[in-house]
Amino acid sequence: MSLPARNAPRPNSTSSVPTAGEALGLEAFRSIDRMREALSAQLSGGLSPQALALAFFDWSIHLAAAPGKRTELAYKATRKANRLLAHLAACRLGAEAPACIEPLPGDDRFSSEGWRQFPYNIWSQAFLLNQQWWHNVTREVPGVTPHHEDVVSFAARQLLDMVSPANIPFANPDVVAKTLETGGANFVEGFRNWLEDVGRQSTGRPPAGAEDFTVGRDVAVTPGKVVYRNHLIELIQYAPATETVRPEPILIVPAWIMKYYILDLSPHNSLIRHLVAQGHTVFCISWRNPTEQDRDLGLDDYRRLGVMAALDAVGAIVPDRAIHAVGYCLGGTLLSIAAAAMAKTRDHRLASLTLLAAQTDFTEPGELALFIDPSQLHFLESMMWNRGYLSADQMAGAFQLLRSNDLIWSRLVHDYLMGERTPMIDLMAWNADSTRMPYRMHAEYLRRLYLDNELAAGRLMVEGRPAALQNIRTPLFVVGTERDHVAPWRSVYKIHYLTDADVTFVLTSGGHNAGIVSEPSRPRRRFRIATVTHDDARLGPDEWVENATTHDGSWWTSWVAWVGAHSAAERVAPPAMGNAGKGLAPLDDAPGTYVLQR
Repeated sequence: MSLPARNAPRPNSTSSVPTAGEALGLEAFRSIDRMREALSAQLSGGLSPQALALAFFDWSIHLAAAPGKRTELAYKATRKANRLLAHLAACRLGAEAPACIEPLPGDDRFSSEGWRQFPYNIWSQAFLLNQQWWHNVTREVPGVTPHHEDVVSFAARQLLDMVSPANIPFANPDVVAKTLETGGANFVEGFRNWLEDVGRQSTGRPPAGAEDFTVGRDVAVTPGKVVYRNHLIELIQYAPATETVRPEPILIVPAWIMKYYILDLSPHNSLIRHLVAQGHTVFCISWRNPTEQDRDLGLDDYRRLGVMAALDAVGAIVPDRAIHAVGYCLGGTLLSIAAAAMAKTRDHRLASLTLLAAQTDFTEPGELALFIDPSQLHFLESMMWNRGYLSADQMAGAFQLLRSNDLIWSRLVHDYLMGERTPMIDLMAWNADSTRMPYRMHAEYLRRLYLDNELAAGRLMVEGRPAALQNIRTPLFVVGTERDHVAPWRSVYKIHYLTDADVTFVLTSGGHNAGIVSEPSRPRRRFRIATVTHDDARLGPDEWVENATTHDGSWWTSWVAWVGAHSAAERVAPPAMGNAGKGLAPLDDAPGTYVLQR
């Protein structure tokens, strides 16, 4: 299977063919703008200044034209000032004064006992009241575009978080206590930690402690073989752990924005190892880490060379058996596209479809929508055009901003002000082992799915036909996570409205990664689960929560039982590793070579 030529014309183009001189001239002018934007991106961290300016002007102009809103803000500011003064007076009189405002759920910056002592309690209360007031300032301004309102509110929150008293050494009681205890040695250790982090980042080395989680030695150690390789994927077949197995194999399609071994971390929390131990034949795609030479790989190349090529290989190794297909995050979205296209052509190779934290409707993609509008996408495309790919550091900045308190400021306080180190765990080491994404594929993905929502609207074309999710009749098992900032569970839930298949939906505790890596032995786990058949009325997400059954423990157990219920009852001997007769002889031991690419 050959890759598309780099300069081949794109299909469905409606423009006439220009002369050679005209085409060169137009592209030359366009390249000037792209180069300017690529240079600007190095200073702005990948955020479009034009997008931010448009949002700010929209908000400020409408606020200036709303005297009622400004009067309301003045009234609320006065009330909050009076509340703070009353709290201050109660504290100085020695009374047990209750807090006049509580932090938002998940905000643990002021949770320690020291923040209840004077004057730290006043500083934290003043900050929280100020934060609440600025939320009122940036919200419900008449006439502001909702997207611009979200951007301005987000930017205000980022600026406020920068000046939080928790980040100031003399205003944080925990830092003050640590300084008195160590005689200031915490700052010395913090400076050493900072120097080490800067040195590692500047030389491209992983963060401190990641060397204890080496791929193939400590993580991604489930035994297996690479049985197929093309330019884009390696297909790993895992060795059986039982004498007999279920007849239908499982194919896992991870996201290409991450290394596949999120599903094969340490032996105790490996989903792949768990499936093999339960008597399943498991295959998993390991994506190539693209370089600038792969800039013209498109979304359909990932479908053809990824999902479809893997299905062909699995079918050759385990012939005449339907396949349980599993997709995680972007891999689940790609798998949905492939399944819809297969349904259109009456390709019945899928026994079931499992989507893990994967969106198919992008009208409510969560806070990632802050970075997705025509201006921001054009800016992002110029960045990728310059390099030929979206690099890991460019992606990391956006994700860190979405959870700046957890990923930026709490680390600053803990590692640099307290002089301590958070112990490295396998999930953190995996998260630092990031990948790149090709220019054309990522541009198509963001524009066609996030911005234009073509998949949910039935406008996404695959091989000249619409990939309509409504054509899918394969049973679906869909997992959303409660604290997912990448694929919010209410967005994942919309698969109910897009297909007529039977849908078993699970809402599990945890976030985008920790909610999926949820081994049965892990404490304090819970999930809700309910099944809707194709004849049942669809419920809204809040109604679904009220009606779903809640269970303690891991959703893995319920999913394995569901897969078993959609499999043949008999057990069979495990298939051979690969199929040399069909050109699928084992090539390397798992985890293969693509996962090691930097």
